Amino acid sequence: MLAVDLKGPCQAPIHIQVDGIIIAPKNPGEVSADQWVKIQYVDSLTISGKGVFDGQGAMAWKQNECSKTFQCKLHCMNFGFNFINNSVVGGITSKDSKHFHVNLLGCRNFTFDGFIVSAPGDSANTDGIHVGRSTGVTIRNTKIGTGDDCVSLGDGSRQVTIENVECGPGHGISIGSLGKYKEEEPVEGVVVKGCTLRGTTNGVRIKTWPSEPGTITVTDMRFENITMENVSNPIIIDQEYCPWNQCSKQTPSKVKISKVVIKNIKGTSATKEGMILVCSRGVPCEAVEISNIDLTFNGTPTLAKCANVKPIILGNAPLCVL
Repeated sequence: MLAVDLKGPCQAPIHIQVDGIIIAPKNPGEVSADQWVKIQYVDSLTISGKGVFDGQGAMAWKQNECSKTFQCKLHCMNFGFNFINNSVVGGITSKDSKHFHVNLLGCRNFTFDGFIVSAPGDSANTDGIHVGRSTGVTIRNTKIGTGDDCVSLGDGSRQVTIENVECGPGHGISIGSLGKYKEEEPVEGVVVKGCTLRGTTNGVRIKTWPSEPGTITVTDMRFENITMENVSNPIIIDQEYCPWNQCSKQTPSKVKISKVVIKNIKGTSATKEGMILVCSRGVPCEAVEISNIDLTFNGTPTLAKCANVKPIILGNAPLCVL
């Protein structure tokens, strides 16, 4: 079965309304494309309605081996939006994608408003919305439950706002992972605010690879007014990101993180360390401001673990333990 591939340029705005249920084949081998619904090179696209795009991903999740090896087969995503400008997606639901639910690439001024992502917590590699090399992206009033990052921002993400997003289950809201490849682009101007994370394995996170060639900068990050409910790692900067021991930590990350504001974070942590800031010993984090952190673990205030960073404490926050 061929996937849907809509490709511009178009002479006028495009409005797609979906109110029914569209179902993909169960067998991942029957979808011969990286993305089931791909839309490219369009200005002024609107997708609306109450429709559901059901990727029927259960069979693909069982076949997924990407947690064990990089040499793995990537299954079909539900949506791919490539080089689309001044556009809005809202109302519709992405359900049980075989891989990422949404991949955004090379877009400008793109908004998700009232979008829904639905998949179980054990669905492998099913990031909700992944943004790469795009500018002016807004994700708001959106509910995401999945088996990987609710929102993940890859290299080249600039001026991104994530607001009033409910995340859970999932791995949280992540910048990265970054630094794995030499040709990556900087990440800058990210705001995460007014969000609620429930039962996720991470809260808000920046992650970069050690012992890899990428030398980009990550700057002007703001995480504020966020509620955590039983989140395992509510606040985390991890510059030793090395999942499943598939890399070496001998050489520090070359990604430079600076100008990070973390404020007004409240709720409950599933672990004693509510804030972990492990920065690169090669290029330590700079200008990290922290204020008004009110996180508890089993009724007591959480601890903070820090390395290669000297955070600026402007309000109530746990002291760093080295």
